[in-house]
Amino acid sequence: MLSIYQLKPAFQGILRPLVVRLATTGITANSVTLAAMVLSLGLGTLLCLAGPTHSQLFLLLPLWMFLRMALNAIDGMLAREFDQKTPLGAYLNELSDVVSDAALYLPFAFVAPFGGVSIGLLIFLSAVSEMAGALGPMVGAPRQYDGPLGKSDRAFLFGTLGLWLGLAGQLPEIAFWLLPAAWAGIVLNTINRIHSGIAASKP
Repeated sequence: MLSIYQLKPAFQGILRPLVVRLATTGITANSVTLAAMVLSLGLGTLLCLAGPTHSQLFLLLPLWMFLRMALNAIDGMLAREFDQKTPLGAYLNELSDVVSDAALYLPFAFVAPFGGVSIGLLIFLSAVSEMAGALGPMVGAPRQYDGPLGKSDRAFLFGTLGLWLGLAGQLPEIAFWLLPAAWAGIVLNTINRIHSGIAASKP
């Protein structure tokens, strides 16, 4: 299924010179992973506390979503290309993404026309989706990233919502229907990841 994730190889090519410089200065993949999670938690907390009455702060969200995607690519490249793969890094990579996603989606629970239940369900489904992808190696398959509405696609969606809210001061009522569509997309990608994992599994 089509996903923004498919652009990752080209994005990595752009970032490779920076990754080389980071590696030569001693920056590790795990430190990049942890920094991205801490900053995501900080921004999510700030937006939750500020709420829609300070909607201009949501303009930080699309900027951070892009930078976070870059950091996620950088930590993976440091791990793979500079012999920094560790068991701890594997856990941090998966868990930090789920925690960061939840922190960055949660502020929209306080923004009309959304609510706690609708955003909470999206956070839950997103975690299940990432778990389905991460379970691939348990059946002898690679980690699965099938779309639609994978992590990169969700980042684009919520970055766009943050941009709209920051510029307009509120979201249109019709935006509510984006969430049922997102739920359906995430359920579909979960099914796709399970099917792909089984198909690629080794006896």
